[in-house]
Amino acid sequence: MAIAAPIFAFAVQDVIQLILLVFALVVQGVALVHAITQGGDGFAALGTLPKGGWVAILAVCLLLTLLGFGPISLFGLIGIAAGLIYLLDVRPGLRDLHDGRGSW
Repeated sequence: MAIAAPIFAFAVQDVIQLILLVFALVVQGVALVHAITQGGDGFAALGTLPKGGWVAILAVCLLLTLLGFGPISLFGLIGIAAGLIYLLDVRPGLRDLHDGRGSW
């Protein structure tokens, strides 16, 4: 009975890390695909990093997450932050430039 508790704890930890890994890969992948498919002039109009900068940052973060550093490492957390910043700040700004209807 004393051995079952640590095994259960490690199983729960593995499931949580898997969920975080899937979340990180989805966020970074969606942000990277969106950044690649956008035109470069919108980034300059927003006053943010150029398209190449965002694509490089997101691609390197996704690659480091895929190489096994994982979502809880420093590189994984930076990758999640970069993906969320892009999706929550830059993407709505680009959409506002193209359709002019406001965010969300």
